[in-house]
Amino acid sequence: MKKRLLTICCAAVLGVSLLAGCGSPEPERKEGEEGAWEAGISDGTKDSVIVVMGPTSEPEAGFDPAYGWGAGEHVHEPLIQSTLTVTKADLSIGYDLATDMKASEDGMTWTVTIREDVKFTDGEPLTAEDVAFTYNTVKETSSVNDFTMLQEAVAVDGTTVEFRMNQPYSIWPYTMAVVGIVPEHAYGPGYGEHPVGSGRYMLKQWDKGQQIILEANPDYYGDEIHMKRVTVVFMEEDAAFATVRAGQADLAYTAASYADQSVDGYELLSFETVDNRGFNLPAVPAGKRADGFEIGNDFTSDVQVRRAVNMGLDRQEMIENVLNGYGTPAYSVCDKMPWYNEEAEVAYDPEKAAEILDEAGWKEGKDGIREKDGVRAAFTLLYPASDSVRQALAADTGNQLKEIGIEVTIEGVGWDTAYDRAQAEPLMWGWGAHSPMELYNIYHTLEEGTAGYSPYANESVDTYMDEALAASDLETSYELWKKAQWDGSSGIIQEGDIPWIWLVNIDHLYWSREGLKVAKQKLHPHGHGWSIVNNVDQWSW
Repeated sequence: MKKRLLTICCAAVLGVSLLAGCGSPEPERKEGEEGAWEAGISDGTKDSVIVVMGPTSEPEAGFDPAYGWGAGEHVHEPLIQSTLTVTKADLSIGYDLATDMKASEDGMTWTVTIREDVKFTDGEPLTAEDVAFTYNTVKETSSVNDFTMLQEAVAVDGTTVEFRMNQPYSIWPYTMAVVGIVPEHAYGPGYGEHPVGSGRYMLKQWDKGQQIILEANPDYYGDEIHMKRVTVVFMEEDAAFATVRAGQADLAYTAASYADQSVDGYELLSFETVDNRGFNLPAVPAGKRADGFEIGNDFTSDVQVRRAVNMGLDRQEMIENVLNGYGTPAYSVCDKMPWYNEEAEVAYDPEKAAEILDEAGWKEGKDGIREKDGVRAAFTLLYPASDSVRQALAADTGNQLKEIGIEVTIEGVGWDTAYDRAQAEPLMWGWGAHSPMELYNIYHTLEEGTAGYSPYANESVDTYMDEALAASDLETSYELWKKAQWDGSSGIIQEGDIPWIWLVNIDHLYWSREGLKVAKQKLHPHGHGWSIVNNVDQWSW
């Protein structure tokens, strides 16, 4: 529910004073510190920008790759630190620090050569020793990225590093695109608050809970940095919109619920994403594990039910009515990626969906809801209680499925119980990453005998994904990932097991000050945060 803007104006930006007339006090500043508004476009320069992000985008553990900076909600191209690789516009792999990389035939060793002309911002050269140190450190400490496939990183000489693997891992270049390189000589407790890197920007100031200020690295080895200063302010959605209305931000994230507004001096920008929403359908009958944990669902375990649900949902209607037109239909967790199998796409056909249910023995009862062998065609669709968009999608799903005789009850829950309950009941999820591992994590069987987030298992799907990880090159792996989705007779799409129903990819929306030229964006991943500033150095006025 939206709060009144007048109230949020004074409450949300307390201590930052971005909004004229709020009357909120300035925070105490140390000598040389600046407020976000003073640092921005108001100084008359054309090489600085103020960007507003949501509060969850602020990295609580600081700007340390070992504790999540560069991954998850903070996924980005090299900003403060450099990375060995980057993802290009088509989500294939390009180079940053690396100049060459190759994998051994058995996939157990990756050899990467790095540039010789890179220095950290303290003047010390970046060497293969720093790369090896970084990866060995994140292997031991990271709680965000999985490094179980890495045995160790070894500096062979000053510009060559070997990654020795515990198992083949063809998509290692995608991991290298999110791990920023830290200096061995300057790394230790407190690094996250005072990071030393070799990327495009240096952290000048961090007012926790409020803002960060980045300044261009004068010794950066890459293309010229056009935007010399970037101020990122963290605000709730309503406060961000109020800030735009006050004319005191250059770019601010927003939601589809504000898309019908207009603000003098601003335009609404929309960027396509793989930030998808969809729900799982437990694919095994109801039962209990050996530990007594409830798992499975007698209704959704029928594959014909899952196929009917997938075909009986009008995704475009959801885009128009829930997202105000700002989104694209979703058919998988990896739409538009190099490893996406286009055969996942399915046409909306409620008549065919009803026919599938009829043929499977699910017959309409007196109240219009179907039954079979005493089992009612009904399920509870969970959604995170704090997420209004997922709530609306869940409600729309229920309304649409009622038309084909399926009863859906929606329930808001907290994440403390959602993961467990999703083993027996559908849950509205959000996913989307620049790596095929998203597909693996959702569908691959674990030691318990089913996939991790919803009970499902298919040996053929597992085999293709295992082969994809063991492939000797990325192009070969892409084709195997596609076969895991559908090989002509088996897979996870409509004609196969369809254990997940994907609905929409949510466009990321921003209010942009007129005159600001935001550089072309690649597909944004899940999380309405740092991905927008991946190429902020190339923005201009």
